[in-house]
Amino acid sequence: RQRIRKNHTGTHLLHAALRQVLGEGTQQAGSLVAPDRLRFDFTSQSPLGDAGIDEVMRIANREVLANKPVAIAEEPYSDAVARGAMALFGEKYGDVVRTVEVEGYSLELCGGTHVARTGDIGPIIILSESSIGSGVRRIEAITGETALDYIGRAHRQLQGLSRDLRVPVDEVSAAVGNLQATLREREREIER
Repeated sequence: RQRIRKNHTGTHLLHAALRQVLGEGTQQAGSLVAPDRLRFDFTSQSPLGDAGIDEVMRIANREVLANKPVAIAEEPYSDAVARGAMALFGEKYGDVVRTVEVEGYSLELCGGTHVARTGDIGPIIILSESSIGSGVRRIEAITGETALDYIGRAHRQLQGLSRDLRVPVDEVSAAVGNLQATLREREREIER
């Protein structure tokens, strides 16, 4: 259940970050919160691209590092909306609603389970972004221990490539590019 909490609050942080990067017109279009991952669907006509993904992760992880309290309250629907609470369009709400707020960052109507503080989430890593329909995109992400395991594996792989290629870590990409260019040239030679 704690892993689900991390991923659920992570969706709220990602939603707010997406709105900062893509604009206020971006809305949630669905989500999945599981113990091992999260999926967040959102409206957008164009992909985030690598720079956009990096910016969304930077913004969301800045909130994680700020370790802000996650406040849960019940209040009249009209008061919550007046305070700027995000509501899913098409959903029916009663007179009294439950809000989940990260002060100064995110305020949404939500009945789900959440962490007590943003720092409880751990790192948020976006694994992929794709189109799932006209004007709707999806990001898949991981948090907490799952994200730490992923970072550890990626670090070990990068270190191994650095050793194998005999270049510093920050030159691995260029070294692979050079190897690919050499391979293409040799393939052309073989064809000739």
